[in-house]
Amino acid sequence: MKLLILGGSGFVSGTMARMGLKQGYDVTVLTRGRREAPRGTRVLIADRDDQAAFSNAISDARTTWDLVIDCIGFHAGHARQDLEVLGRRTRHLVFLSTDCVLDGTDRPWSVTETYNSFETFAEYGKNKRAAEVALLDHAAHRDGRGGPVVTILRPCHIYGPGSLLGCLPRHGRDPDLLERIRGGEPLRLVGGGRFLQQPVFAPDLAMMAFSCLGNEDARGETFHAAGPDVVESREYYRIIGDVLGVRASFEEIPVAKYLREEPAMGSFCCHRVYPMDKARSAGLSLPATSLREGLRAHVVSLLTSMDLKNHHERNR
Repeated sequence: MKLLILGGSGFVSGTMARMGLKQGYDVTVLTRGRREAPRGTRVLIADRDDQAAFSNAISDARTTWDLVIDCIGFHAGHARQDLEVLGRRTRHLVFLSTDCVLDGTDRPWSVTETYNSFETFAEYGKNKRAAEVALLDHAAHRDGRGGPVVTILRPCHIYGPGSLLGCLPRHGRDPDLLERIRGGEPLRLVGGGRFLQQPVFAPDLAMMAFSCLGNEDARGETFHAAGPDVVESREYYRIIGDVLGVRASFEEIPVAKYLREEPAMGSFCCHRVYPMDKARSAGLSLPATSLREGLRAHVVSLLTSMDLKNHHERNR
């Protein structure tokens, strides 16, 4: 299979590229060239916000791809760019959206894909939803327009080697998280960390994306992409403490107070539970890595990176 990843040097996109190579795919990545792309990939250099450069990079590649996965699409303009520039160069486009498109106010604790109340305040969620709408409009009229089959995946919290840890304010993607836990510092969590989470391991998300290709039940559809375990957010941090051999402790930030200070964070301050029945019925590859197994791999990777950094600094 010939696979194009829009992105390729970041956390999620890099994981997609490496998993594609592991599956034996011919993998091309399109990046700005600011970070090293995974070894073994073909690299196209362009800033997607430079329309001419993006179009020229795709054209100069002189090839087509079976599957394109857009990991760096953030608004409707990016979605339209995918359709216009890649429309005749791929069979299938998978767009990585986010559960942040969903309204976090007074929503049910468990949400299926039929839920249709969307974010109206935070720009990130609003813009991602606008991209979804553009792609779904294409899918609804594809028979008359042509172009690629489109599938939208909505991951929740994504974790795994290559990223920072932390799933809830104020310790979301906290670069000092491991040191805080090892040092016995209480973690300050909104709502005491009692919001339910369903984190997804990045390699599992990649396999789910790959499984969309050729799947008739994925045509023009939107699927949640969540892991197999539903836990309180504080359990996520407790598992990290277990891996480190220490007990994580917590302090509570009142939800109402926090949201008065950070109103754009509403989509994080709610239960984020997503049944995977629709994806299961469609025959997609379902995320299966347990949270404990995935977090152990993630923590070990960070500790290894810290050890290597310390080693280099000692030997300068």
